[in-house]
Amino acid sequence: MAKQSATTKGEGTSTIAVNKKARHDFFIEDRIEAGIALEGWEVKSLRAGRVQLVDSYVIVKNNEAWLLGALITPLATVSTHYVPDPRRTRKLLLHRQELDKLIGAVERKGYTLLALSLYWKRGLCKVELGLAKGKQAHDKRDAERDRDWQREKQRLMKNAR
Repeated sequence: MAKQSATTKGEGTSTIAVNKKARHDFFIEDRIEAGIALEGWEVKSLRAGRVQLVDSYVIVKNNEAWLLGALITPLATVSTHYVPDPRRTRKLLLHRQELDKLIGAVERKGYTLLALSLYWKRGLCKVELGLAKGKQAHDKRDAERDRDWQREKQRLMKNAR
């Protein structure tokens, strides 16, 4: 059995990649778990941790959800006769009710769908999607100010003991 280098979140789950930039640039209002349709070389690359979600987003087209912009770098041992596409569009696997909810939020309410994290769950690769609204520059400054204050408050409480 291969050693897993990813951090463990719970029983049977381990994180592959996290999109930290999404939490900085957007207000995440709802989270949804989705499966992802992958090719064999992509699974091998995910197990090696060679994935980036920084510029990835989700679109809904023809009542299907698609992940765009996720970079899965192929391993050198993929194949000599197959040319992999690291940024190919990947289909997301969702139930019809979840898909209808996402379509309503994106098209009518102006939300954005983002890939927040990629993780293993019982041997299957899952994507955590976030229904998000964009932050303005002043919102980002407020969030940073609050984070700094919380850090300073913890420091003061620690020294007071």
